[in-house]
Amino acid sequence: MPTKAAEDFLAALAEELAISESRYEQASRSYGALGVWLHRADSTVAQYDPQVYVQGSFLLGTAIRPLNDEEEYDVDSVCLLRNLGTTDLTQSQLKALVGKEIKAYRVAQNMVKPVREGRRCWILDYADGAQFHMDIVPSVPNATRQRLLLEARGLDLKWSETAMVITDIESPVYEQLSDDWPRSNPKGYAEWFKQRMGELFERRRQMVAESIKASVEDIPDYKVKTPLQSAIMILKRHRDGMFEDRYEERPISIIITTLAAHAYNGEETIAAALYSILSRMDQFIEPDGQHFIIRNPSDPLENFADKWPAHPERQAAFFEWLKQARQDFKTLADQVERRRLIESIQPHMGAVADRAAVRLGPPPGSMLQPATAAAAAAVATTSAPAFPNTPREPTTPRGFA
Repeated sequence: MPTKAAEDFLAALAEELAISESRYEQASRSYGALGVWLHRADSTVAQYDPQVYVQGSFLLGTAIRPLNDEEEYDVDSVCLLRNLGTTDLTQSQLKALVGKEIKAYRVAQNMVKPVREGRRCWILDYADGAQFHMDIVPSVPNATRQRLLLEARGLDLKWSETAMVITDIESPVYEQLSDDWPRSNPKGYAEWFKQRMGELFERRRQMVAESIKASVEDIPDYKVKTPLQSAIMILKRHRDGMFEDRYEERPISIIITTLAAHAYNGEETIAAALYSILSRMDQFIEPDGQHFIIRNPSDPLENFADKWPAHPERQAAFFEWLKQARQDFKTLADQVERRRLIESIQPHMGAVADRAAVRLGPPPGSMLQPATAAAAAAVATTSAPAFPNTPREPTTPRGFA
């Protein structure tokens, strides 16, 4: 286990990476206002019962501050037209339908920057001072077809009720009527993720409610932070720092998040969760004889590592990152002195390591002085986490058929 100083430093690091509640509230107001706009009297999509909600790291509570002031927060959201299906229109027509309303919303709100089109989404840029943009993915429900696909393969149907399909300009049937659209299920994934946090999430939510004398139902999820979420935030920032100059190779967040959630075992501190995750996360990568599979828990037909065969450098980058993360955080686990804590992870975490140390407050003595006898004894009796240095044979994650 890590030293007490290392545990405190990791907790401070997570606090430093966390985005403010005002950012979550800002995102909530933004997609909420767009949803109201889509339901106005003269809306061209109101008849299709549109629903706008956030997805990705803002939904999971794992969003982190940008590396620098030039970067923006990326708020991923979905625009689900609940009264439409794949037999009613093409992906291209859905994209245009939603895009027309988003462009009209931008004009009505006097937003300066034009709406941009992404591969799967429309991008709404807010004022520079807001420091964020919103990606809006057009979608329609897909629960019925998803159940049929899963049943045909004997797979778990647990999360199929919230399944949907989305637009993608690179889809081979983008301009054609087809039921073979790209699939997605952000709500199902979020429910699986919350399940992985276990009862600790509800206990902490109850504590927040009691601290402000409110009912549990009134506490939004973003006000609750668990060790799993904090550990993922730390790992994502370590990834960002390590691949700052190799952005296209970096392990994608959904892979880190999924493997971390599988490896999490209910630990109640950030340090315990982080070291448990690092030691076990590669066990939840399935080999199929030729390639690796990292299944989407909410859609076991989807492989989050499906790009690895065509881009072997991304597969190599993941295992390179995991090895480096294990090494860096193992080094950190041994440290007691403040400067050593910072130096152990600063090469791949950057300035946030210094800010975390400041958050801890003044050290008990000068950082230039040797550790106290008590601290030295703590080091002598504390063993660092032991990460496997031999290849593991990945196994099928628990919970899959």
